Amino acid sequence: MGGGYASKHESTDINVEAPSNPTEPSTNGHKDDSSLPAPTELTNGHQIEESTDTTEAVAHGSKADFLPGSKASNIAIGGIEVSSIEEAATHVPKQTVAPIPGSTKLQRLLKGSKDLIVCPGVYDGFSARIAMSVGFSCLYMTGAGTTASRLGMADLGVAQLHDMREHAEMIANLDPYGPPLIADMDTGYGGPIMVANSVSQYIRAGVAGFHIEDQIQNKRCGHLKGKKVVDIETYLARIRAAKGAITRANSDIVLIARTDALQQHGYDECIKRLKAARELGADVGLCEGYTSKEMARQAVKDLAPWPLLLNMVENGSTPIITSKEAEEMGFRIMIYSFASLAPAYVAIRDTMHRLKNEGVTGTGKDLTPVKLFEVCGLQESMRVDTDAGGLSFIEGV
Repeated sequence: MGGGYASKHESTDINVEAPSNPTEPSTNGHKDDSSLPAPTELTNGHQIEESTDTTEAVAHGSKADFLPGSKASNIAIGGIEVSSIEEAATHVPKQTVAPIPGSTKLQRLLKGSKDLIVCPGVYDGFSARIAMSVGFSCLYMTGAGTTASRLGMADLGVAQLHDMREHAEMIANLDPYGPPLIADMDTGYGGPIMVANSVSQYIRAGVAGFHIEDQIQNKRCGHLKGKKVVDIETYLARIRAAKGAITRANSDIVLIARTDALQQHGYDECIKRLKAARELGADVGLCEGYTSKEMARQAVKDLAPWPLLLNMVENGSTPIITSKEAEEMGFRIMIYSFASLAPAYVAIRDTMHRLKNEGVTGTGKDLTPVKLFEVCGLQESMRVDTDAGGLSFIEGV
């Protein structure tokens, strides 16, 4: 279902059965996942990979649940049969814990259900951690937010590959068992060679999916006036270069073809460009800046059954479309680019005014440093130290 919470369809805590050969190489985000059995739903929305004889399953997270009505009454982990969640967590051999690549998680979300994948826009590690703590199934790294938070500048094409890739890599690797990350790749940062290089770097960074657009290199936010796009052949060269890089890497990263041609050339040109990108192998389409709900609905029909992404920028070019409406229209992914950035601006600005005028920030008593750090993985870090025999946290924090 649509919405800002993780449903059983949106869960990305996907787990894989441990290979019988411990030296078997990982696919590391590559396409061949034929060895992975189909995921089985759990009561809490998490998933495990069930073995073919259904008598053994391996839990791959901080928690595991039992399958209601499954053929196996217990879970066998590392040869040890357990009968409770607590035992499962205790007996999971660390060497068998193998996270699923984010790109594979995203592909499974797209292919395993028709439900809308709701992605809040995050602009740094802290906003990503908050979104993860709420339980979203997928995140979106916004280019506008990255430019604002990392460079303190407006989204006018000033962020370059190193800015975007480093930011995406940090967010994508905060939690290997966490939600997949879709990241903005702007124009690809150059010609076909540079586009291919950008895609290769995103793959190595652990990004699950990215969108690449047809604006000129001197681009701007998709919800500003005055946008200019390249000709269709230049755009398609970018798509070919991106697809070629994915193929050479044997990756399953999701390629999202975006067009900003609506403002300059109209709706029909957008559909023409997206259909051409689809023919070249793009996995998902994105038309930026719909000016009406009717136009958005028509785009889904004109490009069906190809999955489309809707970028919902409130107070931007597109009228407000709720996640429920987007799902009813047939969109498959919905990103909220300013979901973190806009409220952060309001909260920080108001706090700065209060501090300047009243001499206090007015932070609630329950919002302690420990509470903030817990959002950022404090407990996990403490466990790492304790498991290694460290004494740094013997007296707590």
